[in-house]
Amino acid sequence: MSDLRPPEHQVAGHRAAPNKLGPLVDGAGLFYKPLQALDRGEQELAFYTAFSVHPAVPPRIRDKFFPRFHGTRLLPTAATPGESHPHIVLDDLLQGLASPSVTDIKIGACTWPPRAPEPYVAKCLAKDRATTSVLLGFRVSGIRVSDTGGAVWRPDRSELKGTDIPGVRCMLRRYVSSVGGDGMDCARAAAVYGGEGGVLAQLRELKAWFEVQTLFHFYSASILLSYDANAVTAAGGGGGVRVKLVDFAHVVESEGVIDHNFLGGLCSLIKFIADIVAETSDAAPSCDS
Repeated sequence: MSDLRPPEHQVAGHRAAPNKLGPLVDGAGLFYKPLQALDRGEQELAFYTAFSVHPAVPPRIRDKFFPRFHGTRLLPTAATPGESHPHIVLDDLLQGLASPSVTDIKIGACTWPPRAPEPYVAKCLAKDRATTSVLLGFRVSGIRVSDTGGAVWRPDRSELKGTDIPGVRCMLRRYVSSVGGDGMDCARAAAVYGGEGGVLAQLRELKAWFEVQTLFHFYSASILLSYDANAVTAAGGGGGVRVKLVDFAHVVESEGVIDHNFLGGLCSLIKFIADIVAETSDAAPSCDS
């Protein structure tokens, strides 16, 4: 296991450091996520354990939109020398993408689960109000855009925290634009967002499931979008466009009720992306529009 290393293209969440736990990858297709503190790790593990074998989850939904669960593994950590820490073992969702463009979008106007402690609720509510979560039902938590020449555009976290609604539009346009020039040409919009296998088609399939599923409520979960900048073409598509759900430390059983919080944010995201695809036949609007 000596080849374990922090994910090179991670855009959100806690990052591994010599004195800090964080996710790792092994280069062979597996992703190792340390169990979080305050029971969050155990809750996420319980979700994966139940979800991976739940008879009411359609196999296509589980296989297409969720990381495959490979159990847990104890790994040594530099943060606590001589000790091991349990990690959830999942598929590395960016495996096989030579030059990945990635964005992490947290879904839901409310990001805390029922019966959460009051200090945690206050913390989440402040963040939801300070970002676009309350207004749009989603926020961009992280983004990186690659081009075929190796250049990368990636805003820092402080810039993301201050993103308003026009800023979100810009982020989603920039995600399918070339890095060079003004970076707002939306050259990849049709290939990445549109088409039979594009982001929109996949999100709409996911939406159809959320319109009927009454198994779980996904608080503070994210949708991870990714594609290979080296493979995508404006005319022919491709690029290995992937849509995955991640981060399940706050998933709860639904008690037979549809998850309107997640579904509302998902519908809002679909609308934003559909508008970008519709605009690609015209000149791309500026970030101030």
